[in-house]
Amino acid sequence: MTVGLGADETPGVRHELARRRALLTAALGLMRPRWRGPAPPEVVMLARWLNSWPGLGAVVFGMNAQGFNVELKEFPDGWRANFYPVGIAHSVVTGSAWEPRPWIAVQRAAWEALMEAPPVATE
Repeated sequence: MTVGLGADETPGVRHELARRRALLTAALGLMRPRWRGPAPPEVVMLARWLNSWPGLGAVVFGMNAQGFNVELKEFPDGWRANFYPVGIAHSVVTGSAWEPRPWIAVQRAAWEALMEAPPVATE
């Protein structure tokens, strides 16, 4: 099963969306492992950016382009991030995470949502 985006979209638009999804998935995937020894400099640079409010915004923007809405709530002891498919009642959570920092909650919930979602149709 694949996600079709709309009858008016060209194959080039769908290909670009699939390419961006691959980049977002790769960036979020690099944030998951615990490195033995120092992390590679490229990962350190990516982590500095993603673990900030601008990085959080970029993940949310990228996920919205992939067809997800986000809900981010602050609680006294942490943050809850939930991703929902656009246009579906918010009782259908595709990705969810609870973390002490908002950017980590968003990254983990986005990863979960992307892993659950079907691939984008490129034809």
